[in-house]
Amino acid sequence: MSAKVRTYLELMRYGNCLMAGFAAVIGTLIAFNILASDAMVSHQPGNFPFLGSGIVFLVVFLVSGAGNAINDYFDIRIDSINRPERPIPSGRVKLKEALYFSYLLFVLGTLLAFSINSVCGAISLFNSLLLIFYAKTLKGTPLFGNLSIGYLTGSTFLFGASVFGIGGLKALFVLFLLAALAITAREIVKDIEDMEGDRMEGADTLPLRLGAKKASYLAVLIGFLAVFLSPLPYLLSVLGSRYLYLVLLADLGFFAAIYQILVRNNPTKSSKMFKIAMFFALLAFIAGV
Repeated sequence: MSAKVRTYLELMRYGNCLMAGFAAVIGTLIAFNILASDAMVSHQPGNFPFLGSGIVFLVVFLVSGAGNAINDYFDIRIDSINRPERPIPSGRVKLKEALYFSYLLFVLGTLLAFSINSVCGAISLFNSLLLIFYAKTLKGTPLFGNLSIGYLTGSTFLFGASVFGIGGLKALFVLFLLAALAITAREIVKDIEDMEGDRMEGADTLPLRLGAKKASYLAVLIGFLAVFLSPLPYLLSVLGSRYLYLVLLADLGFFAAIYQILVRNNPTKSSKMFKIAMFFALLAFIAGV
């Protein structure tokens, strides 16, 4: 693999893209199991759509990578302070190259999504436009930017389920809700972590508007809500009993993240703990299928 290819993969943050694509395929698998076993659901899938799930993975990988690339395009001055090692501020990728690269990924991902069905295409198109709007405008808008990322991340499950149309979306709404809450809490914590660069850039983030302490209280509240609602997939018969055992580990991770931001005043450590907790939550989703 050439150095240029590795640089563009770094620009995409390919590790996050892989996890997002994997989460979307998990959404397809969970929706398949629910719809196949629920006699009350009018749309009954036949054999598991292996081709469709493969395209789902690729779409989410491309669109997520596009969103990360265009975010770095608009964040060049902030990243020069907070993350100077990133491809654009380090000079390894030119600014215009990053912009055109992100547009290419958005178009390819959305075209592939429409090849599955119109619901997949509509979600991909909406998410692509939201990612551009977020990078250009919403990122510097208190709370709305955090909520946008929460929605976008949680919607990977919905996108995977949309292989089965509207029925799939209804089946996985609760997983979307839990993921969106957890991600929103982490995004607020990340804004606390990035306050110095955001202040110099003149961004209007929630911690800069309310102060780090009040913003951390809101992150904690949302994190607690995610933990409180975490048994719902089992109670609603979306996932099996094995989900409960693993989601307990995720909940412990969320509590550790809350402790780090609320008691230790350490947003960097808290953000890492949120990420670890969400990884265990994804494992719980898989185990509960």
